[in-house]
Amino acid sequence: MAKAKAPRRPLESCTIKHINKTINAGDCVLMRPADQSNPQYVARIERIDADARGGNVKVLARWYYRPEESIGGRRQFHGSKELFLSDHYDVQSADTIEGKCTVHSFKSYTKLDAVGNDDFFCRFEYNSSTGAFNPDRVAVYCKCEMPYNPDDLMVQCEDCSKKKLRNSHAASRPSDTKVDTKRRRRIDDANNGPRP
Repeated sequence: MAKAKAPRRPLESCTIKHINKTINAGDCVLMRPADQSNPQYVARIERIDADARGGNVKVLARWYYRPEESIGGRRQFHGSKELFLSDHYDVQSADTIEGKCTVHSFKSYTKLDAVGNDDFFCRFEYNSSTGAFNPDRVAVYCKCEMPYNPDDLMVQCEDCSKKKLRNSHAASRPSDTKVDTKRRRRIDDANNGPRP
């Protein structure tokens, strides 16, 4: 007869000894990748639990994807610290947590005076199985209709050569650009022929 799993009890928080930090549900963390040559993974902790004796702490992690990990890949308007909150969840050992980080909204990230190593931002949710984004449009602020990349100051638009201060871009009424994935573009090209 198979051994019954020992009941697990939920925890409000846990202290990760090797980094001397307390982690709570809702915190964003950096997690150790299996391949040390890869960057740390970023996740939001949804739940923390332990075995009956309080050991063997596990966390339910909701993963953030980097643009290059998505079906559509990195686009010109994606910032270097941009992440997508995915629908991908995993149970992981709390021992794989290497530190805490902050994932800001796009708006609050653009207002930071200084961006630290552990600061990231998210403006999209990402469906990992379909490659769909929510929202599926991104605001554009310039006559050339390029979305705002917070890594670029946008003092002068390279494509339309209009001199615009960053504040004038933000003050102009934004329009929307559809966020396409490469997969969606390939399907459209197959159905409609190449785009102009």
